[in-house]
Amino acid sequence: MSLKDLLEYRRSVRVYDNEKPLDTDEVRDCLEQATLAPNSSNLQLWEFIHITDKSYRDAITDVCLGQTAASTADQWVVFVTRQDLHRKRAKFVLNFERGNIDRNSPAARKAKRIAVRETYYGKLMPFLYGRCFRLMGVFRWLLVSVMGWFRPVVREVTETHMRGVAHKSCALAAQTFMLAMAEKGYDTCPMEGFDSRRAKRLLKLPNSAKINMIISCGIRKGNDGIWGERCRVSFDEVYKQI
Repeated sequence: MSLKDLLEYRRSVRVYDNEKPLDTDEVRDCLEQATLAPNSSNLQLWEFIHITDKSYRDAITDVCLGQTAASTADQWVVFVTRQDLHRKRAKFVLNFERGNIDRNSPAARKAKRIAVRETYYGKLMPFLYGRCFRLMGVFRWLLVSVMGWFRPVVREVTETHMRGVAHKSCALAAQTFMLAMAEKGYDTCPMEGFDSRRAKRLLKLPNSAKINMIISCGIRKGNDGIWGERCRVSFDEVYKQI
């Protein structure tokens, strides 16, 4: 299918056909494709929990407030943000960049480019993602507010803002996953209606982890799985050209 075909095919499916199981390896492959999604500073502050054990069905359904999209699914994927891993991921990317620059940059520019990456991933990222009872976020906000009087700056630097950055990147991975699933003829439903505390307890997630969304997976049960025609506001209402 073309991208347009995939976008047209993908719908939020509410009822799945239990007689048509999914190939677990293919779903895993779709999750691997999801790691190719763009993300802020390439920190990849996400984690994908792929649930294939059917004994979790009742618990997942309960966590998702009894939605049929959860209770009739064959598998489930929980997309989690791991902002708490920012230092580990920044170190990983920095080590990669050192080798990447060494292999692909002109000799005269290697030292400068590595120095820039070391500042970015070794100092700036830990500073931006650091947390201390919101005090770090307030300090960052005050700092950029002063700097903003003299030059353009990124102003969304509070702890709440940085949490939003992690969720946006995770959502891009989730969308990539759903399109990869559509390419295989599989269906999905992204669910935000869930009890996050119970879900984290069920999955034994640390308190610092945050659930972005839970996606149910399966094959739609005829027309019962789709709630009629797709509804979108007029494109002219959301499109502005300047």
